[in-house]
Amino acid sequence: MRSVPRRFNQFTTKLLDLPQDVAMDLPRMTMIGNVQLYIENHRGVLHFSSDRLLLAFPKGRLEVHGKELVIRAILTEEVLVEGVIGEIKFYP
Repeated sequence: MRSVPRRFNQFTTKLLDLPQDVAMDLPRMTMIGNVQLYIENHRGVLHFSSDRLLLAFPKGRLEVHGKELVIRAILTEEVLVEGVIGEIKFYP
């Protein structure tokens, strides 16, 4: 029965021509090379250090590994990270 709301969201998204990240509360990530990462729709920073970033999402968490990581900007649902990004993992 859990798939019914999900299918309804997918149907509505297609019908109204909405981006899936907005309608289904999914993360949106924009990466420039391996030096800049812009993440939208997060729900908070769980951990941050110069080599690891852990973000919470409504449906999981995101882990970023790298070197010399710096948070350049952070807003309610957006974060901009710079440094040498080596690995990104999403855990549902």
